[in-house]
Amino acid sequence: MQLFSNDSKELENISLKDGALGFSHTYFDLCEANKLFESLKNSIEWQQHHIKLFGKIHPAPRLSAWYGDEHAHYGYSGISLNPLPFTPTLQDLRIRLENELNIKLNSVLANLYRDGNDSMGWHADDEKTLGANPKIVSINLGATRTFLLKHKFDKSLKFKLELLHGSLLFMHGSLQQNWLHCVPKTQKKVGERINLTFRHILH
Repeated sequence: MQLFSNDSKELENISLKDGALGFSHTYFDLCEANKLFESLKNSIEWQQHHIKLFGKIHPAPRLSAWYGDEHAHYGYSGISLNPLPFTPTLQDLRIRLENELNIKLNSVLANLYRDGNDSMGWHADDEKTLGANPKIVSINLGATRTFLLKHKFDKSLKFKLELLHGSLLFMHGSLQQNWLHCVPKTQKKVGERINLTFRHILH
């Protein structure tokens, strides 16, 4: 497959109809991934948010936190998020990703999946504050979880990835306009997983 590269890493370019994905199984080596997991687990102000589904309020099936520049306000599923200031670890990651992927990032949604019962439902990151074709960098640490995609309009198009400890997924192009994605529940005994999705909020 075609590769696109930066100064220190290479991402596999996964070709999808109406969208684009870059992926690395081992963007962070094991030692670095372990240190990142421990630092983030202990430094992020994890919160139990509540989401609105079909007119009813439910606790989100995961813990989360929103960090970003002062103006980077965000909302989804009835949640309105005001950014906490970047922690040192998140700021270091932000600068590294901006330099290595040649993009601009000003915010990050952190999610803590405590076990296989925690999940993320089908959705697209297509809010107006992200712009028409947002570039979203997803870092995965801890337990391996399955990441599913399905095309919004062509029901025959589906894709599946296993997100490993230390992996990075780069969603770009028109992916959010044309595809939905989710992290489903699993009956497997899995440990904790931290996912960071860095993005750029327009203002």
